[in-house]
Amino acid sequence: MSGIMQTVAGLMAVAAKTAPKCLGQDYLDIRVLAGDDLLRLADEMDKFGRETGKINFDRDAENIRHSDAVLFVSLRENQPLGLDCGACGQDKCVQLESRQGPDFEGPLCAWRVLDLGIALGSAAKTAGILNVDNRIMYRPAAVARKMGLVKGSIACAIPISATSKNIYFDRPVK
Repeated sequence: MSGIMQTVAGLMAVAAKTAPKCLGQDYLDIRVLAGDDLLRLADEMDKFGRETGKINFDRDAENIRHSDAVLFVSLRENQPLGLDCGACGQDKCVQLESRQGPDFEGPLCAWRVLDLGIALGSAAKTAGILNVDNRIMYRPAAVARKMGLVKGSIACAIPISATSKNIYFDRPVK
């Protein structure tokens, strides 16, 4: 990864880390992946898509192969906020019990998921301000979690690239 893109990924990580969080409690993990790890992730994404029959894992794997880095932001644990608001589907926070789904755990405290979203938005905004192409993605994070590259109940990925054409939005349609 070039020094400039390494700096961008680092600044994105800072933006995610310092993003506002409910009650000032930080339950997020942040990790940057680059180099050969990206190729390994892309290969696993291709394999996962073929084995499960889930679509577009191959398409997103191509994006990862051509990325300079990927920032992962994950919810370390599903620790309910304690509002008893019912947004998760339970009447009381103490009733919220997550179970492993196909790719992530759930249900999750809606407020903690909002923390994750705000952190992702801050990181993507930082890349955008620096004119670095990026896109928030589910598929790379699901596979990275299965590979043990990222931990947590749920995760998202933000790959970054600096080329003359945005590889994350100008993609071939199958």
